[in-house]
Amino acid sequence: MVATPDRSSDTPFDLVVLGAGSGGYACALRARQLGLTVALVEEDKIGGTCLHRGCIPTKALLHAAEVADHARHGADLGVRSTFEGIDTAALHARKDTVVGQLYKGVSGLVSQAGVEVVAGRGRLTGPGTVEVTAPDGATREVAGRHVVLATGSYARTLPGITLGPRVMTSDQAISIESIPERTIVLGGGVIGVEFASMLASFGSQVTVVEALDRLVPAEEPALSTQLQRAYRKRGSDVRTSVSVAGVTEHEDRVVVEIEGGDPLEAELLLVAVGRGPRTEGIGLEEVGVETDRGFVVTDERCATSVPGVLAVGDIVPGLQLAHRGFAQGIFAAEEIGGLQPQPVQDSQVPRVTYSDPEVASVGLTTEQATAAGVEVEQVTYPLGGNGRSVIRGTSGQVIVLRAKEGPVVGVHMIGLGVSELIAEAQVVVGWEAHPEDVAPLVHAHPTQGEALGEAAMLAAGRPLHAHA
Repeated sequence: MVATPDRSSDTPFDLVVLGAGSGGYACALRARQLGLTVALVEEDKIGGTCLHRGCIPTKALLHAAEVADHARHGADLGVRSTFEGIDTAALHARKDTVVGQLYKGVSGLVSQAGVEVVAGRGRLTGPGTVEVTAPDGATREVAGRHVVLATGSYARTLPGITLGPRVMTSDQAISIESIPERTIVLGGGVIGVEFASMLASFGSQVTVVEALDRLVPAEEPALSTQLQRAYRKRGSDVRTSVSVAGVTEHEDRVVVEIEGGDPLEAELLLVAVGRGPRTEGIGLEEVGVETDRGFVVTDERCATSVPGVLAVGDIVPGLQLAHRGFAQGIFAAEEIGGLQPQPVQDSQVPRVTYSDPEVASVGLTTEQATAAGVEVEQVTYPLGGNGRSVIRGTSGQVIVLRAKEGPVVGVHMIGLGVSELIAEAQVVVGWEAHPEDVAPLVHAHPTQGEALGEAAMLAAGRPLHAHA
C-alpha cells in the first residue's frame, strides 16, 4: 500500500486520468506505485465497459452457455443430463455477483493506493486542466502536470437503425429478460460471434449477417472457415457478403431487409458492428488534440499532439482490447514517471474470441506478414492429434507462422480451450523464439498445451504426431 500524499487543494496533481476503465485505473495504480499524485475522473463506475458491460459479464454468460451445452450433450459422455432451459433471473444474478465481486476488489485497490477519485464527467479545458461536472451539476477544475485520456468506447450502430425493445447492442443484450426463439446478429466480428454462440447455446435459432466475406475477418482465413463450419454444424445460419438495406421493429418481431435477398425475421436483432471511441464532448478540439474519425492520434509512446497529454486504450487507433488498454495505461504511468518503458506493440497483444469453438491468436497474420515484406512459412497442427482435445471433444488447429528460417511471427488457433494456450504463444512471439527453441520444451501430458509444442516441432521439421 502506498501512503496517501499530503497535498493542498490548489496544488496540481502529477497526473489526472480521465476515465477509470482498464486503461485508466491501471495507469492510476501504477502511477501511485511510482509515488505520483493522481486524480482519477470517472462519471460511472471504476472498471469501465470491460468490467460492467463487456469482458466480464459476457464471459460469465458464455460460461453459463458452456454449461448448457454440457447438459445438452451429457449423454454422449455417459452422463444422464438434460437441458431444460434458461432461468434468466438466476443467470443474471450469477453474472452480477461476479461483476460485483470484481468491482469491489478494483475499487478497494484504487482507494488503498491513495488515488483521489473525482466523480463526474470530465472535459479538457487546457493541456493540464480538466473540468469535472458532478452528477448534481456542480463543477470542479482539476489540474495536473500530465493528463491521460482513457475514456474508452461505445457500441456502434448503423445509420437508419434505431434501438428499441427488439433491437439492441451488446450493452442491452447482457441483460435480456428472456431467450428469444430466433435472433439475428448483425456483425460477424468478435462481439457478434460471441453473442451468436451464447444465444445458440441458450436455445435460440441464430442467423449471423456479415457484410464482409467471412466471420472474424481480422483472423487467419483458415480459422474463419472452420468457425463458420462449426456454427452451421450447431444449427446457426451464417450469411456473409450480405448488406442490410433496412430494419423495421414491430411489437412482436423485427424485420431485417437484405439487399438483393428475402427479408429476415426474428424476435431480437443484436447490432454488433464494432465499437467507436468515446471522445465526443471531452474538449479535444478546443485544446488542440489531434483526432482521426473520433480516435485520438498518438505516437508509439501514447503522446498526443498536445505536450503533457497522453491517450490509451480504445480511443487510440488499433486493437480495442481491455488488456491492451491495461498495458498502455501502465506504460503511460511509467513514461510520465521517467522509466522509459518499452512501447506496447499491437502485434504482440493476444486476441481471443470466446465463442464455441474459441479463436485465439497473437502476432502477424499471413496477410500482415506479406504486407510487411516478411516471407513466412506456415505449418498447421490439428487438435485431432492432441489427446486432451479428443477427450474434451473438440476439433480445431494450431497454425504457426515463422519467418523463413527465422523466428515465430504469429500463432493462430481454434478449438475449445485455446484461450488458455495463448499466453505461451505470446511469449514465443514476444521473445522472437525460433521453433527450434520451443520444440525441445517439455509439455505436460495430456494437456492441450502439447498441441503448441507439437506445432513447434512441426515447424522445426521434427514432427512426431503430424506430417511435415
